[in-house]
Amino acid sequence: MIKKLLDISELSMQLGLKDKKTGKPTNHVLRYWEQVFNQIKPTVLKGNRRYYNENQVEKIKYIKYLLKDRGMTIKGAKKYLENKKNIDVNDINNIEDDYIKSKLTKASKKILEKIKKIKNYG
Repeated sequence: MIKKLLDISELSMQLGLKDKKTGKPTNHVLRYWEQVFNQIKPTVLKGNRRYYNENQVEKIKYIKYLLKDRGMTIKGAKKYLENKKNIDVNDINNIEDDYIKSKLTKASKKILEKIKKIKNYG
């Protein structure tokens, strides 16, 4: 079975790392994360093009989750990952569940606040 490699632009788009105005991928974010997090080691092929295998993609998703969704600083995320040692696939699968739960919780709170405001005005 051949495993697919994603180039840096494909991965940026898959992760939603794109410029809000132009919609173009923000590859510089991944390049920066490569410098900061030693867990990210893309395969660099001819022409200095970066490619990421499934394992790397999962690690990057986890890092993105820590930084963007959990609001950790880079220093905090690095410390967390150093203490964690191994990133388990189950952790990564749970990320999406946790993310959905947090979004639903935030949405629920906003809806309840609106209902309370409506009741107070009614």
